[in-house]
Amino acid sequence: MSYRPITYRRCSSAPAPDGLTIAFEEADAEALPFADGSFDAVVSTFGVMFTPHQERAAAELLRVCKSGGRIGLANWTPEGFIGQLFKTLGKYLPPPAGVRSSTLWGTRERLTEMFGPASVSIKTQPRYFNFRYRTPEHFVDVFKSYYGPMLKAFAALEPEKQTALRSDLLTLIARMNKATDLTMVVPSEYLEVVITKR
Repeated sequence: MSYRPITYRRCSSAPAPDGLTIAFEEADAEALPFADGSFDAVVSTFGVMFTPHQERAAAELLRVCKSGGRIGLANWTPEGFIGQLFKTLGKYLPPPAGVRSSTLWGTRERLTEMFGPASVSIKTQPRYFNFRYRTPEHFVDVFKSYYGPMLKAFAALEPEKQTALRSDLLTLIARMNKATDLTMVVPSEYLEVVITKR
């Protein structure tokens, strides 16, 4: 599975009668093209956690945030559904050597390592997102077609291994599914994070 730095989009706003005016700008999350202390708030929702060089990405979030500003993150946890999905994928297609698990961003310990020395506080709160699909099979079909990690895993495997992976994913869903009919309702834990920069 190949990894590359994800992109960030800069949003600037100005008062407008019907809401906000937003400008989008693509950038490398590990080398943001913004001056030090550019933003009062820096936010990533299931994004920056997928960068291959975690310390570099964390340092960039801190660099572009003003002193006293806040960094808001939503990161999948290792124990949650998506964390377990990644673990299942890893049995078939391990990440490149030296790349740490993206779900470490969903742990208090890793956040403290990366942000602690430069922060006044790190507040975390477990939250849940419910994945709702017509059936577990529908979820697998959608995710293997459109969700990067699953798409790449299925594309890299021989048909026999694809069948085994699909079976393992359906077993995982069956274990975590809260639906009482044939549909899928799977809560996936994520960590809501608010870091106040020193």
